[in-house]
Amino acid sequence: MAGIVVVFDFDKTIIDCDSDNWVVDDLGATDLFNDLLPTMPWNTLMDKMMKELHSQGRTIEEIVECLHRAPLIPQIISTIKSAHALGCELRILSDANLFFIETILKHHGLMDYFSEINTNPGFVDEGRLKIFPYHDFISSSHGCDLCPPNMCKGLVFEKIRASAFAEGNKRFFYLGDGKGDYCPSLKLVENDYVLPRKNYPLWELISNNPLLLKANIYEWSNGEKLEQILIHLLEKTIVEETSLTNSSANDCKFQTMPISNHEPTPQALPVQN
Repeated sequence: MAGIVVVFDFDKTIIDCDSDNWVVDDLGATDLFNDLLPTMPWNTLMDKMMKELHSQGRTIEEIVECLHRAPLIPQIISTIKSAHALGCELRILSDANLFFIETILKHHGLMDYFSEINTNPGFVDEGRLKIFPYHDFISSSHGCDLCPPNMCKGLVFEKIRASAFAEGNKRFFYLGDGKGDYCPSLKLVENDYVLPRKNYPLWELISNNPLLLKANIYEWSNGEKLEQILIHLLEKTIVEETSLTNSSANDCKFQTMPISNHEPTPQALPVQN
């Protein structure tokens, strides 16, 4: 397996919508959601909305059918399968919830491509969906001002990095769109890559000062561009790793494989102010 970990956000990165809004809107609870939103954290509100929908007679089957209709980013299925076929480890880091994510991935036959899903707990209990925060912010704050109280993606990413490095040196690719993806993007290092969705909050935050990030920045605007850029960068990275391995194995002969013999990588796309 290549020494590469690709971390995907879920909403607006794998699916082309916000899964919470998709379910709330589809099941006719938008007005109540908007009325309650100023009064409590988003994650807490989603649990309350699931309780309210259950009290109205909405079933888990209706929620599942709704999730099955959620639109995917075009070409994301082939992107995921191609990255996996290259030997990369794929993980999800999302502020959605486990029930929504697993339901959608299973529907599209994508569950087995991911080694881990890091998200807010969500499960069915006594006929209704219950959603809980990843971090129990009632008992103790995660202490990050960049992230919502229920999940600091930066802290979770550090755990992902630590567990991955236990198996050897790794390079990370982070794909995301939202404000919550900025904190983990700041945790990336020089040989890592961040791929923000153009004109979305993560891209805008990076645009304000790209020099705050150590990682290489490549923006994408649609599924076709995402697949083109990500797969090319993964292939390039694998070639580089193979070259370094061969060079190390044959350093007594000073033999290396020139990267210039391979297809050049697209020029980095630093976000513009």
